[in-house]
This record gives sequence, structure tokens and C-alpha cells, in this order.
Amino acid sequence: MAAKDYDHLFKLLIIGDSGVGKSSLLLRFADNTFSGSYITTIGVDFKIRTLMVNGERVKLQIWDTAGQERFRTITSTYYRNTHGVIIVYDVTNPESFVNVKRWLHEIGQNCDSVCKILVGNKCEDLSRKQVDTADARRFSEQMGVRLFETSAKENLNVEEMFNAITAMVLRTKQENLARLQQQNEVVKINKPKKKPAVKKCC
Repeated sequence: MAAKDYDHLFKLLIIGDSGVGKSSLLLRFADNTFSGSYITTIGVDFKIRTLMVNGERVKLQIWDTAGQERFRTITSTYYRNTHGVIIVYDVTNPESFVNVKRWLHEIGQNCDSVCKILVGNKCEDLSRKQVDTADARRFSEQMGVRLFETSAKENLNVEEMFNAITAMVLRTKQENLARLQQQNEVVKINKPKKKPAVKKCC
């Protein structure tokens, strides 16, 4: 069998309203490309990229879901076995920010425990910005998720954002493994020892 070219394999999901730039973020991160022409994702698409995090090779399988309501039933199945979710809104579209609450609710219904990150995309043109950073930060703190503002077009904070969610997922996995090891040790200690068999006199 061929040796694995990674130490960890994680599935990340990019969700958010249609047109917020989910596909652009994925293309910028995976292929370092940007296209101004906008094509709606039908259903789901994914890319793969391997990162080095704390000396470990982490292979990311990043799923880009369609944001339209009519595809919601398709995308719900893709929450399965997900390690991290990137919720994207458009800083020039306040409605997409309001809908973040709905996306968070959907994550809660489909995932037991998963790392989450909030991303305000399209920060390249501050004159068009309609979602204030302070408001977004307040909301993210209330929800307990980290906030990043990015621009796929200008390649602003894209790498940093993906590195951050990957590090979060890796840390969570390592903490869970450590907890499991600890539990196993406690079970071993508390396990009753077998009494030595008493030899019967003849």
C-alpha cells in the first residue's frame, strides 16, 4: 500500500447566502486564482489542498455549497463528517449578514460539535461596505465564533482565515484524543484486578 501523503484529513464546509463569494474564496485559496465572472454553484463543488500546521501535514477537503434556498435539501447531507464550517457573508450586503443567524442555526441542527468561523467577504471596496466591522465583531463574540474580513479579489486575509480554521480543527482533534487517552487510563486504573486462583490441597 502507498504511504499516506498527510497526517490528518479534514473536511471543511463553506456556507452562506448566494453571491457572497464562497466559490471565489475557495478558488483563491486552492488555486490562487480569481474570476470576475460570476457563475452560481449548482449543488456542491470541492477542492483539496494540503497545509503544514505545527509540523503536521493536514489535507483539507473543502466543500463549496450552493447558497440558494432551492438547494438547501442537497447541501444538508454534506454536513455529515464535517470538521469545520466557514460561514460567509458579503460586507456590501447587510441581508447576507442578517442571514448568518439562520446558517448558524442550521449548523446546530446538522452537526453535534464542529469548529466554526465567520467571514465577511468583499472587503476590497470600503466605499461599498455596509456591514460595520464593530457590529460584526460584537455579533461574532456573542455567538462564540472568530471573525475574519477577507477579499478573494485582492487576496486579503484568505490564507490567514483558512489557516486559522485548520489550526482550530487540528487542536480540537488533539484535545479529543488526549481526553480519550485520559479516560482509558482511568478505566485501566479502576478496573478490578483478578484475584489469584487459590490452589486446593489434595
